[in-house]
Amino acid sequence: MANDEPVEQVLKVPGARLHYEIHGAGPLLVVVGLPMGCKGFSPLTKELTKYFTVVTFDPRGVLGSPLEDPGQAADPAEMADDVHRLLATLDAGPAYVFASSGGGITALELMAQHPDQVRALVTHEPPLLELLDDREEMRAAIDEICLLYRDNRPAALQKYLALADIRLHRPAPDPSETDEFTGPEDVWTILDRLFHHTLRPITRYRPDFDALRPLADRIVVAGGSTAEGSLFHRAAVALAERLGTKTVDFPGDHTGFLSDSEAFAHLLSEVLTNTRPA
Repeated sequence: MANDEPVEQVLKVPGARLHYEIHGAGPLLVVVGLPMGCKGFSPLTKELTKYFTVVTFDPRGVLGSPLEDPGQAADPAEMADDVHRLLATLDAGPAYVFASSGGGITALELMAQHPDQVRALVTHEPPLLELLDDREEMRAAIDEICLLYRDNRPAALQKYLALADIRLHRPAPDPSETDEFTGPEDVWTILDRLFHHTLRPITRYRPDFDALRPLADRIVVAGGSTAEGSLFHRAAVALAERLGTKTVDFPGDHTGFLSDSEAFAHLLSEVLTNTRPA
């Protein structure tokens, strides 16, 4: 089943259309990313279909999920509502959820608002900068990078990667499978959305801990095993502390699901299925 072509669908949601893909067979796992969409998770998705029916999607405003108002700022509550509607459409009971980076914020909001839809959640290095002691400094740095992006996209991107200590990992695609990887033009389209409309509101999000703490036994906060001390790893540690748990080390760094996809998927399967279900 893992080698079958994905089933592609479109879901109409308020103000947007969501492109989503269904891969493999088994228990339902929804992968939530931001700014990444379906193609960005291709290496991980291939591995996860050994264990799950995997649903990936382009978040609103990204690639195959256009907004009615392209200038609309990202709203964690709205994006969580998109996942809520997607899960309701799939109608497969509570789902396992893996959420990466900004998608981790979407998933935390989903968990707070609709805990009955989430069987277990692994949130991998969500950029919860408001939980950090140096949050004011980080706010100013993000503002500066977003302003710089208007005039010099490559310089702003490099400054952001340095701030977050993110090393880009891109496995060399098989020439026969190039459609499964996000091409350079699409990458810049994703980054335009990120720096113009997404990064500031996402990094200024504060979780509803009153809602989340009673659910902490179903939330696994993941950090990269080689990312200790980096910006988003620090945010993951701060989240785990607020929830009264500890981080779980996953292979690699912030993008370890790309550089170590097989080991990452194997651990993710173990962690999700060993977490107390709803």
